[in-house]
Amino acid sequence: MPKIRSLLAGATALAAVSPVLAADLGAAPPPAPVYVAPAQPLSIVSELRIGGAIQDPGSAEGKARGFAKENVNGEILFAKPVVSADPFWQAFVPRPTVGGSYNTGGRTSYAYIGATWTVDLFPETFNRRLFLDGFFGAAAHDGYTGPKAGTPYGFNTLGCSPLFREAAALGFRITEHWSIMATVEHMSNAGLCANNRGLTNYGGKIGYTF
Repeated sequence: MPKIRSLLAGATALAAVSPVLAADLGAAPPPAPVYVAPAQPLSIVSELRIGGAIQDPGSAEGKARGFAKENVNGEILFAKPVVSADPFWQAFVPRPTVGGSYNTGGRTSYAYIGATWTVDLFPETFNRRLFLDGFFGAAAHDGYTGPKAGTPYGFNTLGCSPLFREAAALGFRITEHWSIMATVEHMSNAGLCANNRGLTNYGGKIGYTF
């Protein structure tokens, strides 16, 4: 009798465990982790950037002989005012941005303020290293705004100040903190003033993210 009771107890235990084992063996693998946007650093300043650019190579400022036409540029990007856990909506929240550019050859220099949007390109493939920036805002400059006939040699006729400024950058994150970018920027008055030659500059930057 004790042997029969032991066999019955073992069979009962096996019957209880078998469905669990079967469920485990037939269960689907756990889903892949969902991509989550990086957490916003606890800092008012999000990123510092410095770089250089060629001043509008197709214009009077770019063609002037005997002058250095390179710009030295600095930029501060502040933390996003709102942070979303959804990377799609997070991309629509810009970083407030201020910056300035000094022309080493005495051509037009300027300061600007606006907003920068940053989107990671193929984040799963490139591990959030490749990104695209877009900027929109306004720029105040020390260039010439009067009639073209009265504009000195080597300067563009910009019509008025401030101007609209649009910029884009294609960047690569070398490390968690350091990145490099190829940049293009354009400034003009959108036809709101009598003259609208504008400026289009090409360059590069390095950035440090906090």
